[in-house]
Amino acid sequence: MFKSLGVPEIILILVIIMIFFGVGKLPQVGENIGKALRSFKKAQSGEEEEKETTTKSSAKSSNSKKTAAKKA
Repeated sequence: MFKSLGVPEIILILVIIMIFFGVGKLPQVGENIGKALRSFKKAQSGEEEEKETTTKSSAKSSNSKKTAAKKA
């Protein structure tokens, strides 16, 4: 759908943002976008860690069941 953005397109986007938000609020907007991106990345990595933990605990429980079956 979209091809790569070139320099003119990026400049146009920045000009529109400056007109919309004003120069005074740009630092606040940038800070809020940065916080949102960090939060999103943190949530993504948390889900991956949760999946790994769940997989490891499932593997441990199945191994303990196999060991218990062998002992019986």
